[in-house]
Amino acid sequence: MQGDDEVREQKRMGTTMQALAWVVLLALGVAFFSDFLDQQYNPNQNVQTGLTESGVREVVLQRNKFGHYVTSGAINGQAVTFMLDTGATGVAIPSAVASELGLRRGAAFPTQTANGMSTSYAVTLDTVSVGAIELYDVAAGITPGLQTREILLGMSFLKHIEFTQRGDTLILRQLP
Repeated sequence: MQGDDEVREQKRMGTTMQALAWVVLLALGVAFFSDFLDQQYNPNQNVQTGLTESGVREVVLQRNKFGHYVTSGAINGQAVTFMLDTGATGVAIPSAVASELGLRRGAAFPTQTANGMSTSYAVTLDTVSVGAIELYDVAAGITPGLQTREILLGMSFLKHIEFTQRGDTLILRQLP
């Protein structure tokens, strides 16, 4: 009955190889679609940036499929994800992200959010950058109620630059 044992072993090996093939195919599918979804949420992972002859720094952002401008950037040289929010007075940083960035809470101050009144904590950011645009000593707030990974890039940053929207494109310009 040695032949029967060999046949069973070959079937077991075939089934194992088929299962491994499905696992690899599934892992590749997850990796592909994860990147695809990330790109749809943040189409500005690699920010288009330039410098004009007159010294104007320019960044071109694409709107995501949800209608928001989400972009990669940096705070104090550390990579972060921003959501541009002209309705936000300042830069609003979720507590978890602030901890990762090593930011310390300053004085408490009241903030009005879409969910009502909240308390935030003042912090001054050494640098905030989106592509080639970089600002120094930017006022921000650490916002415990903000339960996202994105930092709201509000008017304490945006008021220092010029921005123009055309269709699904937002152009940010930092004048010299």
